[in-house]
Amino acid sequence: MESRFIVTPNLCTGCRTCELACAFAHSIDGKPGRSRIYPLPAGKPDLFTPVVCLQCDDPACVKSCLVNAITRNEETGALDLDQDKCVKCAACTAACPFGCALYDTTHDIFVKCDLCGGDPVCAHFCPTKALEYLPIVPKKQRKVG
Repeated sequence: MESRFIVTPNLCTGCRTCELACAFAHSIDGKPGRSRIYPLPAGKPDLFTPVVCLQCDDPACVKSCLVNAITRNEETGALDLDQDKCVKCAACTAACPFGCALYDTTHDIFVKCDLCGGDPVCAHFCPTKALEYLPIVPKKQRKVG
């Protein structure tokens, strides 16, 4: 069943557990990777917005990539970045209106959310359920009212 990554900003406390979980889930050679998610202050004390790739239907990062290093994973629905094709031009970073194509200075690579292969670790560790990865219920099966 197809699933969707759901972000509910008003539940985010800014604890940054999602960042930690993501960094460790994307470790390379025993070193934590660049987190693909980060909470930003949202104007009021104790109010944050988790910023993460929205896996856009019409992604600017894909259109900007000159070497076709970013493609839709048909199995997970994620926009995957192929490190073997990436030439580190940063066009994806410039194109993303949400700031979700990021440079990992530790490993000298560009990264973006890959939905952890279809099971986002950040959602498992979010203590307030501000991040969830839920099955999409077809309209015919939804209860109204």
